[in-house]
Amino acid sequence: MNRFLIRRLLQAIPTLFGITVLSFLLMLATPGDPVTRITFNPNATAEATAILRRQLGLDQPPLVQYLYWLIGNDWTRIDVDGDGEGDVAGTRRGILRGDLGNSIALKRPVSEVIGERIPATLLLAVPAIIVGYVVGILVGLLAAIYHRSWFDQVARFLSVVGSAVPAFWLGLILIIIFSVQLGWLPMSGMRDITRPAADYRLLDSVPYMLMPVTVLAMGIIAVISRYTRLQVLEVMGQDYVRTAYAKGLRNVYVYLRHIIRNALLPIVTLFGGSIGFLLSGAVIIEQVFSWPGLGRLTIDAVSQRDYPVIMGTVFVSGVMYILGLLFTDLAYSLVDPRIRLQ
Repeated sequence: MNRFLIRRLLQAIPTLFGITVLSFLLMLATPGDPVTRITFNPNATAEATAILRRQLGLDQPPLVQYLYWLIGNDWTRIDVDGDGEGDVAGTRRGILRGDLGNSIALKRPVSEVIGERIPATLLLAVPAIIVGYVVGILVGLLAAIYHRSWFDQVARFLSVVGSAVPAFWLGLILIIIFSVQLGWLPMSGMRDITRPAADYRLLDSVPYMLMPVTVLAMGIIAVISRYTRLQVLEVMGQDYVRTAYAKGLRNVYVYLRHIIRNALLPIVTLFGGSIGFLLSGAVIIEQVFSWPGLGRLTIDAVSQRDYPVIMGTVFVSGVMYILGLLFTDLAYSLVDPRIRLQ
């Protein structure tokens, strides 16, 4: 087990840095930069703009900028006034030394900003995963048991609709119905901003969570129910299932011991990917419901061309996704005893 974990973690290193390289190049290829937004002032001089660009390291080639983000620039001196001589020492220590840099827009450490947003994203992701998988597996199992019945037809129809309907559209429809027309649920946010932050409790966010969690869970339910139905139908036709019935075993025992357990392996494969996707921030959902999570932070950073925050969220999202896949590999041995992690 330990050798397997070490090998998978070592294999994840080039994958993770490959993600950061592609993201860094795409980020630099987009029009505009932080200096353009900061100096959007008719009175700003070209000299002041050039000095700010050198201080931020944006005057360097893309490869140098990436290396500074990776290993830091505290071992170099920055030529602030452009006279060819180093004036001040660099301050960044690099991601390899645990430093994600400082936000250009917020003037705060990126790790601190991301650390404040991750709990809000977890508050949406964890309930959505639990509800999505429990309901999805249950619906898929019942659709397979009552194959070609009205329940099976309705479940198949809803799974197709749930996969096809855009998440932002469903979120807006829920806001119009339950917030605007009925007034049952708050429209956006995470808590009542009129109350002091010191009085905030986790239960206060439950009304604000219902609609975004529902939208996130609907997508998971649509996918999981369809996969569960197909896998259960396939397993039900296997010889060992017919043999179990021939021995006179009860239906509940056959489903629990022979059908469900063998049908769950492909579902576990989807579980790791969904963990990485949801924990990295449901960008669209958080934007629609103004939820202060990691996804909304990413959108704000992109609009502000806040390069350190963009790269920080990409790095954290990549780590979460890889850990989700690693969890999937570990779960294989629990679901299927024939698999051994050597």
